Amino acid sequence: MTSKQYRLGVLHGDGIGPEIVPSSVDVLDAAMAAAGAPAIEWEVLPLGRSAIDSHGIAVPESTLEALEHVDGWLLGPHDSASYPEPHKSMLNPSGTIRKHFGLFANIRPAKSYEGGNAIVADTDLVIVRENTEGFYADRNTYAGTGEFMPTPDVAIMHGIITRQATERIAHEAFKLARVRDKRLTIVHKANVLKMTTGLFRDVTREVAKQYPDVTVNDFHIDAATVHLVRRADKFDVIVTENMFGDILSDLAGEVAGSLGIAPSLNSSDTKAMAQASHGSAPDIAGKNIANPVAMILSSAMLLRWLGAKFDDAAVLDAADRVEAAVTRTIESGVKTRDMAGSADTTDFTAAVVAALAAK
Repeated sequence: MTSKQYRLGVLHGDGIGPEIVPSSVDVLDAAMAAAGAPAIEWEVLPLGRSAIDSHGIAVPESTLEALEHVDGWLLGPHDSASYPEPHKSMLNPSGTIRKHFGLFANIRPAKSYEGGNAIVADTDLVIVRENTEGFYADRNTYAGTGEFMPTPDVAIMHGIITRQATERIAHEAFKLARVRDKRLTIVHKANVLKMTTGLFRDVTREVAKQYPDVTVNDFHIDAATVHLVRRADKFDVIVTENMFGDILSDLAGEVAGSLGIAPSLNSSDTKAMAQASHGSAPDIAGKNIANPVAMILSSAMLLRWLGAKFDDAAVLDAADRVEAAVTRTIESGVKTRDMAGSADTTDFTAAVVAALAAK
């Protein structure tokens, strides 16, 4: 197999980011070598609190410019709640990057592992989250945000649902369902939010007519949470708006075993960003006990996206190898504390790298 050489950005972020992002770099390097693909060229870029200290802003313009010229990037978690003002009140780093590059699709798998502390065994689903509008005020307007306060005692927010964005994310979800189990669930709240999430539901059902081989059903968001806790193993692909997708994917990650194993990919038609679903966990930062699985698997999702974009069999093979090595490592009993194990970040990473070399 032949493969192009990829140039990927590395943004360590805050909290546990400087621990789990380098783990992902080590794993991807080992996977590309095992697949016989050219070594990745990495470009480390400033972001987060360290960038505030060095550049005066959490997402420097030089970082955004550099990301224009790489094939994709790994984004560590950020701890924007702890930033000093005015940075704390600004759009957070991941939101800034998602908005700048129009990363409209947020793909969030939840998969359980044997011996992995899952609440629902055999969970294997993907939540496809619309990433640019909905009820998240930090990204649903061209300028400013969707929140305002006409008086000190009144706060107002608005949610945006458009046909164009719904059709776009629906096609992503149906294409994914086609290569999985051909089942798709629409999550909405059309019994109350009749015009907004009702539009999301109805437009998605219109798109469904183009995918007659995919079975479609739908749930209200409150019912969906109950069903996920009880029978997450019965779901395949779930498509929903921004805020519902964020909440459901965190729940699904815990149901599958831990939010520490919940990966995520943010993408457009031309750009993709690997970003774990969890936060920066400042309470355990620097202790070398963070679970790197979510970031590692997010990085594998980026490889898979690149492989599909460039029709690159070697990089697709590398992605398969990462996922298989993580599975073998967990099933062998090497697990971090959040999964009822005793391995630290370094130990777990080394075990995955060893599994890649052994294949």
